[in-house]
Amino acid sequence: MILELIRDEETPTRMFGKLFIDGRYFGETLEDTDRELEKGGVKVYGESAIPRGRYPVVVSVSRRFGREMPEVLEVPEFSGIRIHGGNTEHDTLGCPLLGQVRTATGVANCKGINDRLLMTLKAAIQRGEDVWLTVS
Repeated sequence: MILELIRDEETPTRMFGKLFIDGRYFGETLEDTDRELEKGGVKVYGESAIPRGRYPVVVSVSRRFGREMPEVLEVPEFSGIRIHGGNTEHDTLGCPLLGQVRTATGVANCKGINDRLLMTLKAAIQRGEDVWLTVS
């Protein structure tokens, strides 16, 4: 299964995008500022989007949230990256936020879409599929 996060709108403090699953639109994303880390940009803790690239995704229990969530692995200079709900860049800490709609300041209607993502990923993993996130 391929998750693709396509970034499409940037402001000085946030990066908007869209999440696709196997080529089909799934939802809206919000991240911290894109500092182009893959090109040698400098990471600012809690204020930097993950670098563009391809990363394995698993489902694991988050210590911070205390429940199963999608975890993005092998992200250079980052650890504990989760795809989760939230509304503004203050909720990200480097993680991509997933919402059903885009707002002027972030994303909204997060719970249902994040629950669907988790169920979709768990089903794929149970079928023996690898799950990858491509960020572009």
